[in-house]
Amino acid sequence: MKNLSLAFIGGGNMASALAAGLLDDAVPAANIHVIDPSADVRQQWQAKGCRTSAQADTSLSNATVWLFCVKPQYLALAAMQCRPYINKKTLVISVAAGISGHTLSRWLGDETDPYTRVVRCMPNTPALIGAGATGMWALSGVSAADKQLAEQLIRAVGVAIWVDSDAALDAVTALSGSGPAYVFLFAEAMIEGATALGLSVEQAKTLALATIQGAAQLADQSDEALAQLRQRVTSKGGTTAAALEVFETRQFKAIVQDAMQAANSRAKALATEFSS
Repeated sequence: MKNLSLAFIGGGNMASALAAGLLDDAVPAANIHVIDPSADVRQQWQAKGCRTSAQADTSLSNATVWLFCVKPQYLALAAMQCRPYINKKTLVISVAAGISGHTLSRWLGDETDPYTRVVRCMPNTPALIGAGATGMWALSGVSAADKQLAEQLIRAVGVAIWVDSDAALDAVTALSGSGPAYVFLFAEAMIEGATALGLSVEQAKTLALATIQGAAQLADQSDEALAQLRQRVTSKGGTTAAALEVFETRQFKAIVQDAMQAANSRAKALATEFSS
């Protein structure tokens, strides 16, 4: 990792999060090159000791790994601008949502000879604080060593799992990609419910967030199934049972699953839209 040369195409929040995890002790700042049209963004990277440029240039040819961290609507243009500098040693990692790995491989190569040394990732916003959950998928040109390297880089901002297909990343999008918003919504509802019962907003927020964090940690550290953990909290005829009865009556699980289906369908539609 100390000898690794990285190029970030796009120097925004996700790139900054990845670099923050890597610069601690893995990759020297001098080995990182950032391409971003914003002078302010470039200045922030320069302050960290990284090299920068406003557009793709020959320095890309010397980078071991390219990390595309641009918004999906800009990925096609970014790929086209970088394509002249790609070579067989280049490992490409994309964290752009909604663009399939196959589409990016065609943009980096062409229809008859796509560039397949590509890893597509679907991170989520907690990666910004090093607590991300990322799904990863590799195209056919990615070696076992490439996969190991890509995983090392992505684990700098949280946990990572490999999936078996590009399409499976749509399910990752519906789960962990969009999932933080589901949790935020649930927390909002808990806080509003608590304030309606007489707690202050500050009291409600403190208890709600601690409850969510604690429950997640307990679930992660326990050998018991989630259903068993839930049953341990639920005494027959008690307060939790009364609350869960409302959830079941309103078909809470079905609502969550329908929402995830909608997110999955939208992810597929966006992939088609961006690749057209």
